[in-house]
Amino acid sequence: MSSNIQQVSDQQQISMKFVTLVSIVAALGGLLFGFDTAVVSGAVGFMQIRFDLSEFEVGWAVSSLIIGCVVGALSTGVLSEKFGRKKILITAAILFIIGSVGSAIPSTFSGFIVARMIGGIGIGITSTLCPLYNAEIAPAKYRGRLVALNQLATVTGISLVYFVNLWIASLGDDAWDVSSAWRWMFGAGVVPGVLFLVLLFLVPESPRWLIKQGRAAESLPILLRIHGEELAKQEVLDIKESFKQEKGSFRQLFGPGLRMALIVGVGLAILQQITGINAVMYYAPEIFKETGAGTNAALIQTILVGLINLLFTILAIWLIDKVGRKALLLVGSAAMTICLAVIGIAFQTGHTSGPLVLIFILIYVAAFAVSLGPVVWVVISEIFPNRVRGIATSISSMALWAADYVVSQAFPPMLSSAGPAMTFWIFGIMSLITVVFSWRVVPETKEKSLEDLESLWAANKPQA
Repeated sequence: MSSNIQQVSDQQQISMKFVTLVSIVAALGGLLFGFDTAVVSGAVGFMQIRFDLSEFEVGWAVSSLIIGCVVGALSTGVLSEKFGRKKILITAAILFIIGSVGSAIPSTFSGFIVARMIGGIGIGITSTLCPLYNAEIAPAKYRGRLVALNQLATVTGISLVYFVNLWIASLGDDAWDVSSAWRWMFGAGVVPGVLFLVLLFLVPESPRWLIKQGRAAESLPILLRIHGEELAKQEVLDIKESFKQEKGSFRQLFGPGLRMALIVGVGLAILQQITGINAVMYYAPEIFKETGAGTNAALIQTILVGLINLLFTILAIWLIDKVGRKALLLVGSAAMTICLAVIGIAFQTGHTSGPLVLIFILIYVAAFAVSLGPVVWVVISEIFPNRVRGIATSISSMALWAADYVVSQAFPPMLSSAGPAMTFWIFGIMSLITVVFSWRVVPETKEKSLEDLESLWAANKPQA
């Protein structure tokens, strides 16, 4: 008897090692996501001088990447359903490397924009497909934390790039920063891009995609390594049954039940962005300069923002399968609302010279990192049925990037016209809407299998 128990325990350890290793490799796509979206925060000031950019062009330098991200996210569903998750992730890694090199070498601002868009296509693909891949390969009990690894990798990339930017900027004088530092900042992205590309060749294809293609025999060895023999065979049967019950058409997403799933996915994706997080991440040095901090002090404070983001994302990974997705969304978005209101008041009353703004920006980032940051990607990756998961996740991700584009493009003009106080209050109102949306519409998905979640929408009970 004890021998059998030990055997089961050993099998679980092997399974979790395999699943975790595969998920870490896939989550490296998140590292590219974080690195490439945040690298511009340290480079845009130097580029503004180098190319004599207007405020609109500064916004375009930041948001041009996101145009590519929208295209990448929109195409991911169709491409990954046709060619598989793994091949499309490999394509994304190649596009990211091309974008990094191209962003580092242009002699014109237009050339830079084209390169950023190419890299953005790769980021749009990885941001959509890496969480989906992790969700499809993870056991239900650990799915939240394994999918959230993607967000941990994203904030690791953000934190890493702040250090890289500060180090590169310190290598020369102001003239060198304007002529060359920003080029090295973008070019540094080649390193994680190549690492991601190499490691992708070591991971298997998604077993659910293989079964959908009628290649169940190829999926079984993968599922055996994840679940063990008995559970793996049952998993194959459950997945096959789920495909039989679905028509899998685009129109199906707008029918009863699944329409609500799409509202949840798209709604959370948009709310994650319009609560202002990427405005803070992209323009952190400029925000801190508004409080009177010098350039070096602003960069150091920005590094602190990145570290808080990283630490509280780690906390979220520990909590997400314990307390559930919905509780984290409610607590986090409520805290964000309070912080944004206080930051707005500080700018309105002129009390920005002390540590108040920094403290509440750090609390705001911590609240986001433990809630909307990882939870949105987890929920989007798990709420849709098997046959439509690729296209539905793609639509949600596209909505997220479109919202990100609007925020990043609008933020510099908003700061100069409406002022920082009104800007942060607008983000605060969006955070309050997130509290209500999470409370009324978002279901709890903790410890439910992907196949079990289908019955939730079939019964049209989004708050079950």
